[in-house]
Amino acid sequence: MEFSLIHPSDPLKPYVKHYFLFVSASDQAFNDTVFPSGDMEAIFNLGTGSWERMVDGRFEKTPPTELWGQITSPLSIRSSGRHVMLGIRFFTHSASYFFKEDLAAFNNQVTDLGAVLGKRVAILHSQLLETPEISGRIELVEAYLMERLRRQQQIAHRADKVAHILSSIRQDVTESNMTRIATRHGITTRYLQRLLQQHTGLSPKSFDKINRFQKSLSLLGVPGHSLTEVAYRCGYFDQSHFIRDFKAFTGITPTAYLQNITLMNQLLIQ
Repeated sequence: MEFSLIHPSDPLKPYVKHYFLFVSASDQAFNDTVFPSGDMEAIFNLGTGSWERMVDGRFEKTPPTELWGQITSPLSIRSSGRHVMLGIRFFTHSASYFFKEDLAAFNNQVTDLGAVLGKRVAILHSQLLETPEISGRIELVEAYLMERLRRQQQIAHRADKVAHILSSIRQDVTESNMTRIATRHGITTRYLQRLLQQHTGLSPKSFDKINRFQKSLSLLGVPGHSLTEVAYRCGYFDQSHFIRDFKAFTGITPTAYLQNITLMNQLLIQ
């Protein structure tokens, strides 16, 4: 398996965290679990393999063009065949620049991107299949994103405000008082709640918890950090609360996670 990250061009750097290319040269099947990342993704499947995700206790095949909403609990997936996947990973707030919908509607779902954005997605998918070079594929994707961006300028002011709010939450993982954060930005807590859910798919508290969770994954990957130290550095007052939140996002304890780090979640660590 091969995984690579590609940086966006300068005009799209405020909106796209990175592009990623996942290539599997073998027909080996595997199962995995996706954890919350705090970011939405759009994925173009360009290989012959198939992907399935768990829906109501059973696996369902994902569409050729996927929109991954915010994942707020562990999601089981499985794969078979040979894969070529080109993905767009947005920042937490920046998917809202490209979609008219309330992003919370996509939470914990893998939706057909074409059903959301229209026929132009199918055309782009066909163009990507006909273009073998990654540089050419990125050019096609970026041309489409710039086109979408120009259409969505009316929401830019609110999305920019959300970006500033998220930045203030990230800067201090110990400050989870949303009333204080709302006051700092001159808005009510009710408006803060509505603004973040509409433009990120997450409530302020959910974003705060996922932000801490992602920080904990990074710290757990560094040898020598005790669970108590990780909990403290992620803004928890005790280890038990940290373990409780960690299990809510992964289904397992931090110790069990370290014993079985899976491919997909290594790729998703911030």
